[in-house]
Amino acid sequence: MLMVGAGEIAGVVGRYDPKKVSIATIGSHSALNIFKGAREEGFRTVCVCAKGRDKLYRRFRLADEYIILDKLQDITGEDVQERLKELNSVVIPHGSFNAYLEQKRLREWSVPIFGNRTLLDVETSRVRQHEWMRGAGLKVPKVYKSPSDIKGLAFVKFPGAKGGKGYFVVDNEEAFEKKIRLMVKSKLITAEEAKSPYIQEYIIGVNVYPHYFHSVLSGETEFMGVDKRYESSVDGVYRIPVPEQIGQEVSPSFTIVGNFPMVLRESLLDEIFGIGERIVAESQRLAPPGIIGAFCMETIIRENLEIVAFEISSRIVAGCNALIGQSPYMYLMYDEPMYMGKRMAREIKDAIRLDRLPDIVT
Repeated sequence: MLMVGAGEIAGVVGRYDPKKVSIATIGSHSALNIFKGAREEGFRTVCVCAKGRDKLYRRFRLADEYIILDKLQDITGEDVQERLKELNSVVIPHGSFNAYLEQKRLREWSVPIFGNRTLLDVETSRVRQHEWMRGAGLKVPKVYKSPSDIKGLAFVKFPGAKGGKGYFVVDNEEAFEKKIRLMVKSKLITAEEAKSPYIQEYIIGVNVYPHYFHSVLSGETEFMGVDKRYESSVDGVYRIPVPEQIGQEVSPSFTIVGNFPMVLRESLLDEIFGIGERIVAESQRLAPPGIIGAFCMETIIRENLEIVAFEISSRIVAGCNALIGQSPYMYLMYDEPMYMGKRMAREIKDAIRLDRLPDIVT
């Protein structure tokens, strides 16, 4: 089936009561960030979550309405869609939308999404992400088509928003075959996932994850902040002395367990802004009207301060949670505590005030 059309979504928001618009999302990933920002901007909030998960969100008292599902995939059911529309909901997507929902069904979903659902689809393919970044003129790692092509260190990833789970580093085909068997044996990846590895050049440097916001209303691309990740076994293994590592069947993976904020040296900021602006410009060519709202990059800064981009998310990422209420760059711009959840809610509020809500949803 075809993706739901702009006219259909415009018709839905046209029937909304502008004084009763709510902000909804799945209870997962960065929902607390989204709910807090929505509340600060005066919106009612709707939490859609799997049975039992609502307990967490009730602890924080940030959701006004709950839609409880047997499983998250049920969010695309007609009854759920109708309930969200009754609540005048604008849905903010995050990583769980790509991780747990079938993209085909999400494309057919008739509830307004704050963001570009075509780009959410592009995000599910690392090949298309790579083409997007290359089209934007960014420096990107070399991609290997086959394990036999590996020359030097390579980073191996798998389909979906897996939070680093099952990723590993190798330097030749033999090491690749050994590690992929170990990952399947350890149940970090499935046998089916093992058939679709994405292999790219391993870049040595500092991993840095910039967050951006592109405002359709103003036409400006804002730099929201930057985070780093703490990745379970790959960070933990370095606490083990080298003699004890040797001979052990240990293949560190990159499962993300948390994020922490970071401040960049000021001389890098102009290039960081430029990367975001080029990504937006290319997105407008790829999928008009281009990026709407939050997007984030995964980059590595080399010793010579060259910035290499290796992944893109066309929505809020979990690293934004590390900056709730305290982004230094947003404070400089807004002279008030500002963070991704609040910035998205502010854009929705401004769009309602300007009678431009159809311009920022798809």
